[in-house]
Amino acid sequence: MNKKDRQDGPRAYGLVCGKLPTGQFNSLSDVPGVKLGHFTLADGEVQTGITVILPHGRNMFQDKLPAACRVFNGFGKSVGLVQLEELGCIESPIFLTNTFSVPVCIEGGLDLLLEDNQDIADSTGSANIVVMECNDAHLSDMRKRSIKREHVAAAINNAKIAQPDFARGAVGAGRGMSCYSLKGGIGTASRLVAIEKEAASFCLGALVLSNFGKLSDLNILGRKIGLEVSALPGKREVTQSSMLASKAEKSAGSGAGTGKPGDGSVIVVLATDAPLDSRQLKRICGRAASGLARTGAFVSGGSGEIALAFSTANTIPHYPDKAVLTQSLLHEEYLDGFFEAVTEAVEEAVLDSLFCAETVHGRAGHVRYALRDFGLYTRLEAGNTRIC
Repeated sequence: MNKKDRQDGPRAYGLVCGKLPTGQFNSLSDVPGVKLGHFTLADGEVQTGITVILPHGRNMFQDKLPAACRVFNGFGKSVGLVQLEELGCIESPIFLTNTFSVPVCIEGGLDLLLEDNQDIADSTGSANIVVMECNDAHLSDMRKRSIKREHVAAAINNAKIAQPDFARGAVGAGRGMSCYSLKGGIGTASRLVAIEKEAASFCLGALVLSNFGKLSDLNILGRKIGLEVSALPGKREVTQSSMLASKAEKSAGSGAGTGKPGDGSVIVVLATDAPLDSRQLKRICGRAASGLARTGAFVSGGSGEIALAFSTANTIPHYPDKAVLTQSLLHEEYLDGFFEAVTEAVEEAVLDSLFCAETVHGRAGHVRYALRDFGLYTRLEAGNTRIC
């Protein structure tokens, strides 16, 4: 897919978050070596899927990467984060899915690692598979547990052959997800951070699985767009947008559709080619909350809010040639640029998940409407810009 053919993210409507430059595709995959693939099930009451992130193209178990995570609110069922936090590294692809498909993603992840590493649980230790989830039960019948191991394998294979400008919105793990009671899902963005002293530039990529928030809280670059959507049914003139808004209000419910309004989850994955260690990556994770807050999030008590970050600059070999490893490390003084990059990229990734999503009809007659269907934003003609 060419850059000009990418889906209509917020920039197609003139919405630019922050001031830092983006990578080529304004995507997580702008970080060299990072790839992403989806598998989507969209059939009536089953609206769900899997998204797989490959941090690099080699054997993840043999060549681990520095990593860290930050749990803002622990109402979630993720796996693999305890060891990741303890050892400061990641050794598997990252799997995103719905809550009840976490076990099958563990199985599918093990299938991959065991096939590629005959030594696991034989002459060396076990493997730590990382799976993170959100609840898509408003649109999808999770009780059916429709995701199977072959679907996990398909998502992995799709990631291996994926183009840098991957699909976003209501695809993969994002198929059944809701964001601010509208259709959410997969969103992404990237920022370039210049280090003048080194005459170097590093990339910071963000990906979100958005499934959180109340409609009334949605804030897009200072515009209380959620309140505007809510007010549409009150207009004297009955328009398609006002009728749609009325339906959206009735269908709003909670972020996940099964708890109180505002509940749900959001998973943030951050990648960079800057040489950061696990402690610095944990600091990076903490700034994801700033980006989420800019869109109106406040982290409700029933929401699972997690950020995970990894760096591709240094590898940690499973079988080291020597006891002492020599690795590069960015000086702490230069982290502020990355804190700003995370804030901007996460904010834009949330908006990307909203603008790229399509309206989805799911189980029990539930519907999540796409933000762009309300006619509150006008798509720019090619070559025009509008910065809000």
